[in-house]
Amino acid sequence: MPKSSASNDYRFEPLNPKHNRDAFSSGVEALDRYFRTQAGQDMRRRIASCFVLTAPSGFVAGYYTLSASSIALADLPEALSKKLPRYPAVPATLMGRLAVDQKYRGRGLGELLLFDAFSRTLRSEVASYAFAVDAKDETAIAFYRRYRFIRLGSAGRRLFLPVAEIAALFV
Repeated sequence: MPKSSASNDYRFEPLNPKHNRDAFSSGVEALDRYFRTQAGQDMRRRIASCFVLTAPSGFVAGYYTLSASSIALADLPEALSKKLPRYPAVPATLMGRLAVDQKYRGRGLGELLLFDAFSRTLRSEVASYAFAVDAKDETAIAFYRRYRFIRLGSAGRRLFLPVAEIAALFV
C-alpha cells in the first residue's frame, strides 16, 4: 500500500469540466498536451477513463488513464504463459498515462496514483489477467520496476504485472 502521508489530504475523482487542466505541468510535454487537449475527448468516446488526484486547494496534482487492452500470449514470459489457456492474447488493463504536476513531486503521489489504479482494476467486474503500463522513458521504467513490473518481450517500453500479484498487495 502507498506510504504517502499526504494521502488523506488528496481526493481522487474522474476528470470533469471543473478541473483546471491548463495549469497542469508535469514537465513532460506529451503528457501535459494529452491532459489538456485529448483526455476529455477520450473519456467521451470511451477510449480511456481519466482519473485525477486533486490537492486540498482543488488543483490537479496528478492524473492517470485506464483502458481495456490485451497482451499477446507470446509476449509473456514462458513461466507465466505455460499456465494460461492457449488463447492468442490475455485481457489486460492498460494504464496508458500517469503524471504528477511538478509542484507536487517528491510527495509519493506517483505511488498513490498507481495504487488507486490498482484498486480500480481489482474492483472492476471485467476480467483482467495483467495490469500493463506504457513507460515514457527510462525514469518511468525504473519507477515501475520498483513495484516488480516485468518488461514485455516485444513491446519496447510496455511493462506488466499480473493482477494476482496486485491483489496480494491489498491483503
